[in-house]
Amino acid sequence: MNPTQINLVQESFAKVAPILEQAAVIFYDRLFEVAPTVKAMFPVDMKEQRKKLMATLAVVVNGLSNLESVLPAASALAKRHVSYGAKAEHYPVVGGVLLWTLEKGLGAAWTPDVAAAWTAAYATLSGYMISEAYGSAQAAE
Repeated sequence: MNPTQINLVQESFAKVAPILEQAAVIFYDRLFEVAPTVKAMFPVDMKEQRKKLMATLAVVVNGLSNLESVLPAASALAKRHVSYGAKAEHYPVVGGVLLWTLEKGLGAAWTPDVAAAWTAAYATLSGYMISEAYGSAQAAE
């Protein structure tokens, strides 16, 4: 990611911040719609899970300027996800849902440049997490 992309991700996330709770609901509703089998990996009461998602996303977005600062936590999170039943093939689905959610939340502010920046950010982080959780061969697929 280049500095311009990092700024685009951070600025666009700041625009979503006022509706984080709603965005989390939209995200999980969409995730369970497009990948209903993953719902079993989550608690029945999603309130805390939604808070964790947005808190984690905020940490990552704020840490993009110094990616090395968030990588240890991303590695630990990736390894925990394995114990929940997450597989490498879930990452592209989650990424698609995240981008879809951001597009809905940002409306006209979701430009091709913002989309490309978020795509790069997610690809960077998810590739790292897949590698940490499953090994580098899985990350390349």
